Amino acid sequence: MNRDPDWSLFRTFLAVLQEGSQSAAARRLGLTQPTVARHLDLLEAAVGADLFLRTQRGLVPTELGLALRPQAEALQSTAAAMMRQASAATDQVSGVVRISASEVIGVEHLPPILAGLRRRNPALAIELVATNAVDDLLKREADVAVRNVEPRQAALVCRRVPSAELGLYAHRSYLAERGTPRSIADLAHHDLVGFDRETPALRPIIQRYPWLAQQAFALRTDSNLALLAAIRASFGIGVCQSPRFGRDPDLVRILPEDLSIELGIWVVVHEDQRSAPHCRAVFDALVEGLSAGR
Repeated sequence: MNRDPDWSLFRTFLAVLQEGSQSAAARRLGLTQPTVARHLDLLEAAVGADLFLRTQRGLVPTELGLALRPQAEALQSTAAAMMRQASAATDQVSGVVRISASEVIGVEHLPPILAGLRRRNPALAIELVATNAVDDLLKREADVAVRNVEPRQAALVCRRVPSAELGLYAHRSYLAERGTPRSIADLAHHDLVGFDRETPALRPIIQRYPWLAQQAFALRTDSNLALLAAIRASFGIGVCQSPRFGRDPDLVRILPEDLSIELGIWVVVHEDQRSAPHCRAVFDALVEGLSAGR
């Protein structure tokens, strides 16, 4: 490398990788296309190698370009974390806190908790990432996370809140039309909603309930929200979280003696962020809200 390149060049480089073209990257960054092209030229000159192949169909990342992507994403996450930290005052709950949670928890559980938190702290802004992927707090991809797996890293502070229970559910209108199954064998005569791909999180469940993998699902999806929407739309029978949806008068628990899965829930924050007023306020609110809600 000839010299240390400006960090903004890596920002442009990553935008081109993520967007797939200079023009799309320019629109996202608020730059002109010639500026994006110049940034790429400067970065390639600094590293002493091509990061993209220029073809008639556009830019194609080289092996080096692809190899640098994880480091560029780490820079992006670190820069975003620095801005969130800098936005927070040291003596009051203000600034930006990024929260990562699973789809169902992020959409069905957190909004009322966050609404109350915002009313108590009007200077606090929240970024909510509803994803089933586990964002890395050590890399500052999020400030606070709600996870269904217990973190093992020593640098993370966590509090366990009451677990959720997974069970089989169906809408009342579906059962009125198709009848209520009385055994696992009866499920063969019903429309079932289930997973599309077997993930590491699903394997222990399938090992415990192997009949789940043997079902001919009428609808397959890897989105828990899509699965829940299908159940609510009377598509068929599927697995969802009992504590929240057991209070829905239109959803009925099916075969509770045959399927009951405890789903652990932890609220997690990096130890360096735990003492920051804005992160501490969010952490405490999530622990209190998720505990009271169950």
